[in-house]
Amino acid sequence: MTLDRCTIATTLKSHYPGRRIYLPTQTLDRNIMSGVTIQNVAKSFGSVEVIKDLNLSVPSGSFCVFVGPSGCGKYTLLRMIAGLDKTSEGSIQINGKEIVGVEPARRGVAMVFKSYALYPHMTVHENICFGLRMRRTFAEDTKTKLQDAARMLKLDELLDRTPPQLSGGQRQPVAIGGAIVREPDAFLFDEPLSNLDAALRVEMRTEYIRLYSELKATMIYLTHDQVEAMTMAEVIVVMNAGKIEQVGSPLELYHNPQTLFVAQFLGSPQMNTFPVKLETPVNGFAKCLLPGGQSIILGTIEEAVPEAILGVRPEHLGVDNDGDIKGIVRLAERLGPETYVHIDIGQEVPVIVRAGALTTLAGGHTCCLKLNVEACHLFSTSGVTIRSGSLM
Repeated sequence: MTLDRCTIATTLKSHYPGRRIYLPTQTLDRNIMSGVTIQNVAKSFGSVEVIKDLNLSVPSGSFCVFVGPSGCGKYTLLRMIAGLDKTSEGSIQINGKEIVGVEPARRGVAMVFKSYALYPHMTVHENICFGLRMRRTFAEDTKTKLQDAARMLKLDELLDRTPPQLSGGQRQPVAIGGAIVREPDAFLFDEPLSNLDAALRVEMRTEYIRLYSELKATMIYLTHDQVEAMTMAEVIVVMNAGKIEQVGSPLELYHNPQTLFVAQFLGSPQMNTFPVKLETPVNGFAKCLLPGGQSIILGTIEEAVPEAILGVRPEHLGVDNDGDIKGIVRLAERLGPETYVHIDIGQEVPVIVRAGALTTLAGGHTCCLKLNVEACHLFSTSGVTIRSGSLM
């Protein structure tokens, strides 16, 4: 049950006379999980419009990842939620309460920065508890919260060290610990894995998933790495040029992209594309004329257009003597478990095929590409999806 703030303050002051009492402006009932709602938000720096009339609802208790190329506006949006940047227009709510105009410390959010933002002269213990000290949290509560955070983040043996005595992989949990003890309504993460090496990034992704499963809190995670987005998120928000391209689960966005941008941004290597011409036979199935003169029959499409862009992912292409498109192998990237074969079909960008580890294809070989027709996507020349090649 949520109690009246005045009642709680009066009770605490009677038990602890002379002590300063701090109560957050957000809900005091931690059993109620909060969602983040963004309505008609815009942000401009002078004449430069960075965020354009953006609307988004982040479900309560979800792990939401903002992803997009550099300059798409995702960092500015995260800073506006945190209160570090002002909105030019619009509303931002957490748990149904307006936070635009509320100072950052009273918004009920905790942000973990890319640089970790740790005090080098303080111990791990002091860094984690610094925010609680500023809030005049009681010593007993601080000790309990520190113990819980240290257990969760496996920091028990590091509490007396200072940040210079820690590795990058050890500093990051300290920054997270400082956020956990505050018990925020929403966690905000600003590319926290970008400073780590490849092996440690994989390990820390697993740790973030484990942490989320324990906390079950609303988490908004910012990254430009689509691999992080696909492996960690429950909800992905793909941004481009200050707008949201698509919102959905990782598999939904991967198999049913609404735009060519989303289709190419998610997936590594990215989706291959070909300019094609379309003919619609009497039976309603679309006949697609490929580069080189061959044709394939796709399913019915809602919009009949003379020209389009055909998209197919590397794993849905094969090499076959009776294939649909002829080409010459330019490069074979052997990665151990698989090989990426780069094939020149006369386009500016070569086609990439995800082949087996033991393929004999090598530079200079002539080959033919075989398309998995059911997995082919079709986009208009303006980049809007006409047909999704979903195998779900």
